[in-house]
Amino acid sequence: MRDKGVVVTGAGGGIGAALARRFAAEGARVVVNDLDGAKARAVADEVGGIAVPGDASVIVPQAVEALGGTVDVYCANAGLGSGGDEAAPEEVWAAAWDVNVMAHVRAAHALLPGWLERGSGRFVSTVSAAGLLTMIGAAPYSVTKHGAYAFAEWLSLTYRHRGLKVHAICPQGVRTDMLAATGTAGDLVLTPTAIEPQDVADALFAGMAEDRFLILPHPEVAAYYEARAATPDKWLTGMNHIQQKWEATQR
Repeated sequence: MRDKGVVVTGAGGGIGAALARRFAAEGARVVVNDLDGAKARAVADEVGGIAVPGDASVIVPQAVEALGGTVDVYCANAGLGSGGDEAAPEEVWAAAWDVNVMAHVRAAHALLPGWLERGSGRFVSTVSAAGLLTMIGAAPYSVTKHGAYAFAEWLSLTYRHRGLKVHAICPQGVRTDMLAATGTAGDLVLTPTAIEPQDVADALFAGMAEDRFLILPHPEVAAYYEARAATPDKWLTGMNHIQQKWEATQR
């Protein structure tokens, strides 16, 4: 990663900040993006990076300019942890779709021409285990994270022969503000096995070294994913039991 140009969105804290720190420690030139300009600048100052605050959907041109014209790695990490069910307001669904999926699409659209011409580039998508499985009490989040995973998968199968490397990071609980905001559902499903943001960064670098698409900071997710594919009704029944247990805590 030495001297590589790296962009990390949603890097004002949590997983994004951990990614920015790790890339910087490996010698990369890091653009730190966050909607909160003060947080972006604080992390950028800490790692010797460049703060580019703003909406992750539209900062690619600024990031390219800040890095002198070349982005080698783009970490689509900014995410919106929207809870609720099918009755969640349409604006909640729209915001989740825009941040969790379309921001990735827009970034890829802006970066792919240069990457394909050069024959190299790396797209890192922070998906969440909810994108492989699902999360109780969070329909907008689960559905859009499935979309984020699908887009990362599509990018990889479409462009890997042209030099694009894609990594989908799918952790369960990570000790961040987003986990704290999940409330009792997170307490039940995510908190017991929650890891630190730095563990996610370590898992990504291990996966990059092995050129793996799927990055599982919680290795047990592989078995859940396998069970979901092999015996979907059994898996759904098990998840429904967790749903009922959660509902009982709400009474």
